[in-house]
Amino acid sequence: MTLDPIDNLGFHARYRPEKLAIRDLTHGGSWSYAAFDDTVARCAGMLLARGAIAGARVAALSKNRAELIILHLACSRIGAIFVPLNWRLSAGEIEALMEDAEPALAFTDGVVPSVRGPFEAIDELLDAIARAEPAPAVAIDPDPPALILYTSGTSGRPKGVQLSERNLSASGAASVLLYDVNQDSAVLGDAPMFHTLGIVANVRPYLQAGGTILVSDGFVPERTLDRLTDPALGVTHYFCVPQMATSLRAASNFDPASLRKLTGLFTGGAPNPAEAIKAWIDDGVVLVNGFGMTEAGTIFGMPARRETNPGRLGSVGFASPLMQGRVADLQDRPCPDGTAGELQLKGHGVTSGYWRRPVETADAFTADGWFRTGDIARVDAQGYYWLIDRRKDMFISGGENVYPAEVEAVLAGHPLIAEHAVVGVPDDTWGEVGHLAVVARPGETLDPETVLAAFNGVLARYKHPRRFSQLEALPRNGAGKVLKHELRALLIRDAGAKEK
Repeated sequence: MTLDPIDNLGFHARYRPEKLAIRDLTHGGSWSYAAFDDTVARCAGMLLARGAIAGARVAALSKNRAELIILHLACSRIGAIFVPLNWRLSAGEIEALMEDAEPALAFTDGVVPSVRGPFEAIDELLDAIARAEPAPAVAIDPDPPALILYTSGTSGRPKGVQLSERNLSASGAASVLLYDVNQDSAVLGDAPMFHTLGIVANVRPYLQAGGTILVSDGFVPERTLDRLTDPALGVTHYFCVPQMATSLRAASNFDPASLRKLTGLFTGGAPNPAEAIKAWIDDGVVLVNGFGMTEAGTIFGMPARRETNPGRLGSVGFASPLMQGRVADLQDRPCPDGTAGELQLKGHGVTSGYWRRPVETADAFTADGWFRTGDIARVDAQGYYWLIDRRKDMFISGGENVYPAEVEAVLAGHPLIAEHAVVGVPDDTWGEVGHLAVVARPGETLDPETVLAAFNGVLARYKHPRRFSQLEALPRNGAGKVLKHELRALLIRDAGAKEK
């Protein structure tokens, strides 16, 4: 099953023209399917008149707003490539992405005032669109790049992931199938739109199914909870990374009873410990753990239900019908069920490669065409997958593989710890050992020996962290993922300074 999002939007514009498609909760404005279809067509006409021919890049540097969705779909209609930029980067980093993408047009809301470039004010875009002539409807080639998303740089310099309309419609259809999206669904979209969660998972399934997108300019735990529980908004779906879900539970207005009407609260993007999932289920809230990635969109999902097999808590579920998955060893040979290995993928959602990076593109695929995710996973005989960790985050201590996510899961739900992470650091005796970095909850004091004692009898000794640091905050990217390479460098640098 695949659905072309542009044809599907046209379908809803014709047969449910007055249905609400988009509502911008921050900047105002709402569009029925008919009005949204017309706005996208006029935006496409405006872009063509401004020289955005097929293959041209159109960049945007802005917090979430409806105009980003309009620009994206308008680019698709004329064969241009939309490039939303990460406004949480420094001005120099953003300028480097602009140099890499070489956009023909670029728009900004001024969120990074010091950045240099040929940016135009996105605030004036809707007026320009209203004056433009609609672009004529033409058949869309589904295979050239339609969207470039720069990876968030969790392991170094960002790469531009190329996603075609075929990729994007497959990802949207996978979400429709896995997450029970239909014409009555409404998603609150406050994940940043420079990330796949914000511009793909919170957009494509709802336009393809005829639902509603409620655009928010960002995640603020108390405000997000108010919106999730507002009957006037009628939110049914909410997608976030596990760290965001934890922040919701810690918010002053958290009331699980008010969230039980949601079709689901969906988490992905990082391993979600079983203990954290169980807390939501015990509260009667449907928490659906799944997995997607920039290079492949929506991949796995657990069934959306309130009762979950306790033995499968923490699983990311099974693959959508549009995706094949396998777990492979270092020689790209399939592993037996239950054995950890690299997760590899095939399907219509998988990227064709990285923008202007032929070497990295070639390295990303096996000889027989499977995409190497870089994630360590295992799968059981029934087809349920578990994410263990990123392959690059694994470290070897005394000859044994250690996966930080497994170690971090032990402290999930710790009453005194707000957030924590484990990285491997050099050690003269063992080669590498685990270094635990923690952030205490406000007003709490942590005793290292007491915290480290939590691992006794739970994990093998070689997996126990040997070093401990308390920090004010963990370095995170715009999607909320811990930047392990930055954390590791920080801890090594601090350790070196103490030795001097």
